[in-house]
Amino acid sequence: MCRHLAWLGAPRTLAELTLDRPSSLLRQSWAPRRMRHGTVNADGFGVGWYAPGLRPEPARYRRAVPMWTDASYSSFAGAVTSGCVLAAVRSATVGMPVEETATAPFAEGRLLLSHNGRVAADGALRELAARPGAPVPDSRCDSAIVAALLWESASRLPLPRAVADVVLTLGGLREPDGTPSRLNLLVTDGTQLVASTWRDTLSYREEVDGIVVASEPDDDESGWVDVPDQYLLVADTHKVTLSSLIS
Repeated sequence: MCRHLAWLGAPRTLAELTLDRPSSLLRQSWAPRRMRHGTVNADGFGVGWYAPGLRPEPARYRRAVPMWTDASYSSFAGAVTSGCVLAAVRSATVGMPVEETATAPFAEGRLLLSHNGRVAADGALRELAARPGAPVPDSRCDSAIVAALLWESASRLPLPRAVADVVLTLGGLREPDGTPSRLNLLVTDGTQLVASTWRDTLSYREEVDGIVVASEPDDDESGWVDVPDQYLLVADTHKVTLSSLIS
């Protein structure tokens, strides 16, 4: 159910981060190695990045097509650099729309969010309706509802606590067939990365000039650390902190 990746550190090109690695997001769009649910991620892709010298809000490029079919992205990805990037390839939950507005990263102000997983949309909508002032989701897809809940939480809580709030609020929901929620969120405000594990995979690697957090390693080199299930990761350019969501 989707793969995502974020980088925080020295400026790198979008191509370096999403196209050029041996098991890049591009390759994961047709051949993910650790995805537990689904086989390909061909229902869209998106990339968000920050240019602090130009504006505080991130830029985004999103398409509701397989990543490998988009020649426009590959033509400019090598020419755009950023010190903070969040990108995702999508495998849509059955019944959810395949459209640009349902494709990560979702955005609100300085925030970008990607959701790797699945949530009972009706239950999530009830939680959203119970929060006065919560924004209207961009799409009827479950991930857009999760994003709207995060925007509401982040308006009153520090970002790590907001992510934990959403995950714990929705974590017990189940589909009518009993399918439990899967809530691997990846969020950034351009200065920090916050990610959750909730029934799916996540890894990170600290490098000399930054940190990469991803659904799965984009190469077979050493240094990757797997994050335990039901944990929260918070990272800036100086350190990574892991804490249990249920302790």
